[in-house]
Amino acid sequence: MSEPVVVVGAGPVGLTGALVLARHGVPSVVVEALPGRIKVGSRAICVQRDILDVLERVGVGWQVVDAGVTWYSGRMFYREHEVSVMTFPEPPPGQFPPFVNTPQNVIEHLLEARVRAEPLIDLRYANQVVGLRQDDTGVTVAVETPDGPDSVRGTHCLAADGSRSTVRKLLNLPFPGHSFEDKFLITDIRARIEHPVPERRFYFDPAWNPGRQVLLHPQPDSVWRIDWQVPEDFDLATERANGGLDARVRKVIGDLDYELVWASLYRFHQRRVPTMRVDRVLLAGDAAHLMSPFGARGMNSGLADAENAAWKIAATRAGWAGPHLLDTYDTERGAAADENLRVTATTMRFLVPSTPAERAHRHDVLERARTDPAVRPEIDSGKLSEPFWYLDSPLTTPASAEDRAAFPRAPGHPRPPLPGVLCPDARLPDGTRLRAAFGPHFTLLAAPEAPLPALPDADRITTRRLPPEVARTLRLGRTGAALVRPDGFLAAILPARQPGEDRSTPGQPSPADTSVLNGQMRADDVGGRFSGDGRQIPGGESVAASTPHLGNTAVASLSVDKSPARQALAQSETGQPSVDHPAAEPPRASTLADEVAAAVRRASGWVVP
Repeated sequence: MSEPVVVVGAGPVGLTGALVLARHGVPSVVVEALPGRIKVGSRAICVQRDILDVLERVGVGWQVVDAGVTWYSGRMFYREHEVSVMTFPEPPPGQFPPFVNTPQNVIEHLLEARVRAEPLIDLRYANQVVGLRQDDTGVTVAVETPDGPDSVRGTHCLAADGSRSTVRKLLNLPFPGHSFEDKFLITDIRARIEHPVPERRFYFDPAWNPGRQVLLHPQPDSVWRIDWQVPEDFDLATERANGGLDARVRKVIGDLDYELVWASLYRFHQRRVPTMRVDRVLLAGDAAHLMSPFGARGMNSGLADAENAAWKIAATRAGWAGPHLLDTYDTERGAAADENLRVTATTMRFLVPSTPAERAHRHDVLERARTDPAVRPEIDSGKLSEPFWYLDSPLTTPASAEDRAAFPRAPGHPRPPLPGVLCPDARLPDGTRLRAAFGPHFTLLAAPEAPLPALPDADRITTRRLPPEVARTLRLGRTGAALVRPDGFLAAILPARQPGEDRSTPGQPSPADTSVLNGQMRADDVGGRFSGDGRQIPGGESVAASTPHLGNTAVASLSVDKSPARQALAQSETGQPSVDHPAAEPPRASTLADEVAAAVRRASGWVVP
């Protein structure tokens, strides 16, 4: 398929989305309204470890680390008292640090260099989107260019055009939520501030910003990011003119020489679109959700949006996605946005209390934290960014009810490796990292003694045998396996089995034993034939012939198990009636290949949510 995907917006989210698409062999046209790259101003700066993996999959993860400042500790102060210290362990060799401060403009520069070197991406500046039309086969985006009106046609559109998204407005999507009254002054200054180690410093109610807070972050090249909470009537132009801005900086750094690199005034918002997918248009990043930056959940969540959208668009275009896969973009990333908004709203109630009760709570916690260490965890300066979990996604083969009930959902808690969680990283005996093996395919991770299923074609699934210690981390025992999605999330944990163990259920058929061709299940493994809209197709004709959008390379031509139990199972999953067939065949013992087939089918969007 030569028609591209249209990406609107050439910020970090849009560029990352285009590069992930290219990794899957999908061409894109990136249209950006600005005439060129903005080179001044840090904007977002803090990149979380797992998002560095996303960036490394498109070729810039370690470049972002090398260009930034890595930090392993943070301190919080209340007036003149230090009330909390947080530390992060240094990672094993070859793994990413927990956080690195690299300015957004630097990240964009690195991403753009990769984009320029990628023949599948066409980057077009000074292309202002003015219209959008969808039909049954694609999306047409109308743009204004320096040479006049033009249009770009694509199979899908990834809208990453920021908080004032034109695409969102053209789709008539509301952007409900609220804005905070107080403003925040964001400055970048270059100064030789001598701290023993690079670290995040947060000041509550300092003498030089009474009643409010200040956040200090190190950046590369001796640049420091200073964020002040300021009153609603603060005017930056007046502060520049009357020397108030210089006085404000001096209260933080004293008499040190400094250069003001950038200053801007922001009002923070908590907003989200009702849906992140409208037919063939998927909204990502600030176009879909806005949140307070405390905790660094904005850009990090936007980059996760981009990867999630891109692999699902690529799978849909390639023909191996089920009819429900694109629906799960909103299901998964909408839930992630809701969680980030919930966490950041709680933070903002502590940072910017709006009621007498909230102000009293904040004052009480900070006062008691001076002398009582047990109170200090209640200080909320921002719960730092972390990956969301897709335990409830229709793509996830569910964990046990007991494991799901015990799963820790509070911010900052370690997540056990259940299906739906980002797969933990590990250093492998050959010196490589486990996560480096993920994508653009599904990956089957097999414990040391797991019976490897026959995978006739590796175009959709690659298999990796794990050393015992990594298998234990994933709770696979010696004979289990795990299926990992193209974005590194665990789609299924297939637990250890005993030799000859029969996992079939009386009265229920088991899938066939040879299960995967080109990453698709045999038709008799998936309970019948399905058309492009998820309807079952009766008879024994080939899926490829009956479902043109899958193509000849997607699914082999195979016969269908016509047992009533199998047809009943198909009907329960599709909601469509099945044809009558002779008496049921006896169930067969479930094999690991069967379970892989079922998990891949589910993770590809073939199971009705």
